[in-house]
Amino acid sequence: MQKKVRTMKSAGVLIVISLLLTISAGCKNKQVAQQGENPVLLGFSQIGAESAWRTYNSKSIQKAAEENGIQLLFSNAEQKQENQIKAIRSFIVYRVDVIAFVPIVQDGWDNVLREAKNAHIPVIVCDRKIRTKDESLYAAYIGTDSVEEGRKAARFLLQKYEGAGGTHSILELRGTDGSSASDGRAQGFREELSKNKAFRIIYSESGNFIRSRGREIARNILDANNDALQIGGEKIDIIFSANDGMTLGFLEELASRGIATGNQESGITVVTVDAQQEAIDKLRSGDINCVIECKPDIGQEVMDAAKKLAAGERVPRLLHVEEEIFTENDDLLRIAPRNY
Repeated sequence: MQKKVRTMKSAGVLIVISLLLTISAGCKNKQVAQQGENPVLLGFSQIGAESAWRTYNSKSIQKAAEENGIQLLFSNAEQKQENQIKAIRSFIVYRVDVIAFVPIVQDGWDNVLREAKNAHIPVIVCDRKIRTKDESLYAAYIGTDSVEEGRKAARFLLQKYEGAGGTHSILELRGTDGSSASDGRAQGFREELSKNKAFRIIYSESGNFIRSRGREIARNILDANNDALQIGGEKIDIIFSANDGMTLGFLEELASRGIATGNQESGITVVTVDAQQEAIDKLRSGDINCVIECKPDIGQEVMDAAKKLAAGERVPRLLHVEEEIFTENDDLLRIAPRNY
């Protein structure tokens, strides 16, 4: 394969690159070094480091790049879409072989991805999906099926409350509105719950996937209702949260006011998504009833696709990673320890 020449057009471009990117050069593995081939150059834009889950997701990418002899240009967008767009444009200028990114929201990517396509640089969308009128703007999606995650949460509730009678009032903590992770989980949750009219979502608010926002939402509700977990005088029976961070923050505030959840006398059922270790611990202690896994460890899948795309090969358009569901009815000792 002919060596690709990468040159910087000016010192100004070099400054932009150095400001936008945290460059992590993955070492060549022995096989690549012996063959004398250039390592694949991958530009990766991460949305931020808002949670233990996201930090582990980044480490998965960085570790897999090093193990696969891939040179990684890693950029942290700090929760701003405009930073991601700048980073992707810098990757294009730098003439990377492949671009991968975790989109903060679903919309607003067509222009920059068209620039990547015109530069003949394939793009991998990771973890969260995008909406586009031109599906050819990206080569593959690798990550979770957020709609199915929402369905799993609803199925657990339908089974748990089967034959219970009465109605069940739900408080929903949404993630970042406009993101496929939040929108998909909300969609799947509603689709499945629509099968039983006994379940009603009486309150829904976005916590942006941030732990402190989960606690803030709980504080505001309790302050407005004299420390009672209720909305408009109606008791909340179920908490469904789009990620563990918001869940844990919400439960912290409840615990500070003596309000128990899960398999406690309170009768408040808690369902959460991610499967961070702290959430698993809360499941074991009986404070959470159900944890839907959202797998952060997708680094190897991304590197496999990047190598194939850099070599001009096709890859599957859609790869949903396998995930589990953990409930209060399980043998909880079977759950492997998490590193996030």
